[in-house]
Amino acid sequence: MSREIPSGWQRRDEGLVREFVFKDFKQAFGFMVQVALLSEQQGHHPYWNNVWNKVRIVLNTHDAGGRVTEKDYALAEAINTLL
Repeated sequence: MSREIPSGWQRRDEGLVREFVFKDFKQAFGFMVQVALLSEQQGHHPYWNNVWNKVRIVLNTHDAGGRVTEKDYALAEAINTLL
């Protein structure tokens, strides 16, 4: 797929990846709640982890064998609108 990678994201072997850093855990967790709601709307869910003020998100499509698909680009762009 030759699509422009959304701002702030990187294309890595595991998929589209971005790390977000917030002021504190409360802001990081609030962001995760917003991402969860977007994910539910799109029917596409990220791999992610959170340690205190950092949230790392990896997007790939499970149904496509872990490849990056249009679903991943769309979710990455939607996540960017939360910032």
